[in-house]
Amino acid sequence: MTARQRGRPSLASLVVDLGIGLMAALGQAPWNLWFLTVIAMGLLCWRISASATARRAAWHAFAAGFGHFALAMSWIVEPFLVEADVYGWMAPFALILMAAGGALFWTLPGWLAARLAPGMNRAALAFAGLIVLSDWLRGWIFTGLPWALTGHIWISTPAGQTASVFGALGLSTLTMLAASLPLTFRQNGRGTTGGAVLSVLLIGTAWSFGMARLSQPLPADTDQHIRLIQPNATQALKWDPYWSEVFFRRLLDLSAARDPGQPAPDAVIWPETAVNFLLDQSGTAPQDIAAYAGAPVILGIQRAWGERYYNSLTEFSAKGIGPVYDKFHLVPFGEYTPWGDVMARFGIRAFAAQHGFGYSPGPGPQVMQLETLPPMQPLICYEAVFPQHLITGANRPQWLLQVTNDGWFGQISGPWQHLAQARLRAIESGLPLMRAANTGISAVIDARGQIRAELDLNREGRIDARLPGALPPTPWATWRDWPALILACALVILAIFRRRLTQAKA
Repeated sequence: MTARQRGRPSLASLVVDLGIGLMAALGQAPWNLWFLTVIAMGLLCWRISASATARRAAWHAFAAGFGHFALAMSWIVEPFLVEADVYGWMAPFALILMAAGGALFWTLPGWLAARLAPGMNRAALAFAGLIVLSDWLRGWIFTGLPWALTGHIWISTPAGQTASVFGALGLSTLTMLAASLPLTFRQNGRGTTGGAVLSVLLIGTAWSFGMARLSQPLPADTDQHIRLIQPNATQALKWDPYWSEVFFRRLLDLSAARDPGQPAPDAVIWPETAVNFLLDQSGTAPQDIAAYAGAPVILGIQRAWGERYYNSLTEFSAKGIGPVYDKFHLVPFGEYTPWGDVMARFGIRAFAAQHGFGYSPGPGPQVMQLETLPPMQPLICYEAVFPQHLITGANRPQWLLQVTNDGWFGQISGPWQHLAQARLRAIESGLPLMRAANTGISAVIDARGQIRAELDLNREGRIDARLPGALPPTPWATWRDWPALILACALVILAIFRRRLTQAKA
C-alpha cells in the first residue's frame, strides 16, 4: 500500500464525493427525487467499502456529507439575510459550519465502518446501520437537529407510511438498506444481482404497504370547523411599526370574513408570534379580537414573566386569556443564546426574540384543553421536527397544532422541508395536524400525513376546514424508535460478525 493510498484522497476524488452528496440531497423536499438519494448513498457505500484505510473512508464520507448538508440545509443562510446590513456577513460562515457539522455525522460512520468491518460486502452494511444510528443521534446531541435525515426522502411517497410502524428512523433504515444491499452480496470482488433484487423488493414492499394503508378509510371528520389564517407578514417588515399594524388588520379581516352558506368557525388559528404586543400587556385585546373574529382565536404570542420572555401560544375568547403554552425546545442562537445571562451583559441576543436577549424555555410537552375543541398538543415551529416530543399513551391528544413563522426559512427549500416533517409527525402518531404558518405553507394534514388543503408560500389567505378524525395509536406510538435502533445495531453487528467468520474460515 502506497503512502498516497493511506493518506487523504486526491482533490479530484473529493470533488466526486462532494457531487455524490449533492446528488443525495435531491431526495429532500422540495425536489423529492428519492431514487437519486438511494443511488448516491449506494455510490458512497461503494466508495467507503473500496477505501484502503479507515482514514480514506472518513474523507470520502466527510466530503459527501458536506455536499449533502450544504444543499439540503442551504436555507440556513436566510435568517442572516433578513437584516442583511447587520448579519449578512455571517451567512457564508453559517452555511459552511452547518455543512461541516452535518458532515461529521457521516464521517464517523464512514471511519467506523471501514475500521470495524473492512471489505466490500461488510463495510457497506456496517455503514448503513451506522448512518441510521447517526440520524438518531442528530435528534438528541447538542439539543438536536434531526433535519434532512436520510429517511426524509420517502415522506411524500407511499413508502413514507412505514413511519407509522418504524418512525423516521425506519425510513432511514429503508434508504440505507436499499443503497447498501447491492454491495452486501458481492462475491470475490464481483457484483451479483441478488442484492439489487433485494433492494428493489424492499422498496416495493414498503411502497405496497403504504398504498394499502392509504387505501383504507379514515375516521370521519369531527364536527369542529377550524379556520387557519396566513397573513403573509414578511419577516423583514413584521415588526416595523407601520407594517405590523397592517398585518394585524389583515389577521382580523381574514378571521372575520364570512362566505355565504359556510358555517362560522369554532376556532380561528393565527401563526407563531402573530401580534406585536406582549400577552401580559394585552388588556382587553383577547375579548376584542375574539368578538371581531366571531370565534375563539388561538395564536402565537410573546409573553413576559419578570425578566424572562417566552414564545407562547394561548387562546383569546370572550372569557379573556385561556390556557398558556410556552415553547420549550428553542432554536440555539435563533431563540436563545447559550450562556444567555452572561452574553446579555455584552448585548449579545438571539435575533428571533423581539424582547430581551432571548426566550426562556417552557416546562415541556403538554396537552391543551381549549374552549370549543378536542384536546390537542401544540407544537411551536421547530418543535415539530422532534418525534420524541409527541405525547402518546393515556394522555394522547386528539390532534396536533403547529403554529410557525417560516418567514425565517426563505423561499427555496426550508418551508417545504419543515412542512414535510410536520406530515411525518402525523404519520407517526396517527393524528391530524393543523398548521398555521405566517408566510406559508399553512395546511390541513390528515392522520396519514396527506395534505387536505394548503396555502402557497408568500400568499395571504385563509383555510376553512373541518378537523380531520384521529386514527388509533400507531405501532410507532407504542414502540417508538426501538425497533429501528435495534435493527441498525444488528446490521453493524452482522457486518462485524461476517468479518470474523471470514477470517476464521481463512
